[in-house]
Amino acid sequence: MTKILETATLGAGCFWGVESWFMELDGVVETSVGYMGGHLPNPTYQDVCTDKSGHAEVLQIIFDPEKIAYEKLLDHFWQMHDPTQWNRQGPDFGTQYRSVIFYHTEYQKEIAFHSKTEMQQSGKFSEPVVTAIEKATVFWKAEEYHQKYHQKHGIGGCHIG
Repeated sequence: MTKILETATLGAGCFWGVESWFMELDGVVETSVGYMGGHLPNPTYQDVCTDKSGHAEVLQIIFDPEKIAYEKLLDHFWQMHDPTQWNRQGPDFGTQYRSVIFYHTEYQKEIAFHSKTEMQQSGKFSEPVVTAIEKATVFWKAEEYHQKYHQKHGIGGCHIG
C-alpha cells in the first residue's frame, strides 16, 4: 500500500535556516527551498533578491501526516521565527523574507487561520502577528546550490530559533 504524503509550504525568512529547522523532524520526508507568491515566471535568486518579483523564499515540505500532523508543522513554524516582523527576519529584510503560510487545501487554510489566531491570542508577542496566509501557487524550486545549504557547508544554523 502506498503512503499518502502531503505538502506544506512556509516562508519564515532566509530559506536556508528554515530548511535546516524542519528537515530533521520525524515525519518530514523531503524538503526543497524555492520561491512562491510572486508574479514573475521561473524566477531566479537574483530576480527574487531585487524585491520586485513578489516571491517569498519558502520551504516546501513533503510530510507523512501519519507521523507528523500539519498542526505540528505550524507549531514548529511559530517557534522558529518572529511572526510580528513585517517583511524581515533578523538581519534579512525585503518582501522575500516575509512570514507566510501557503495553504494547499481548504483543511490547511482552516488550520492556518486557527493557528494564527491562537498565536495572536497567546500573549507570546506584544506586537500583532503579521504572517500572511495565502493560497499556494506555483512552487519554483531554487537553484541547486541553495538546496540543503547549511548541510552542504557544515553550517550549524543562523539567526533562526
